[in-house]
Amino acid sequence: MHAAGAIVGALNRAPVVIDLGFTRLSTNLGVSLLVALLLGVLIGGLAISASVVLPMRRRLARAQRQGAISAPTSGS
Repeated sequence: MHAAGAIVGALNRAPVVIDLGFTRLSTNLGVSLLVALLLGVLIGGLAISASVVLPMRRRLARAQRQGAISAPTSGS
């Protein structure tokens, strides 16, 4: 995976300036592509967590309170 990042960085060496409105970031295209990919993965993971995992945890907690499901035990 690190090799893929190094290849993307090496093949996309053009300088770019990213204007965020309150500041400007000067970097090369490869770094900006990798950062955009990483941010997309993180935002997608948070969206999945918010839309699937958290409601399932709430439903499980509600079912456990009602006694429908016994809490998992650890050990042998």
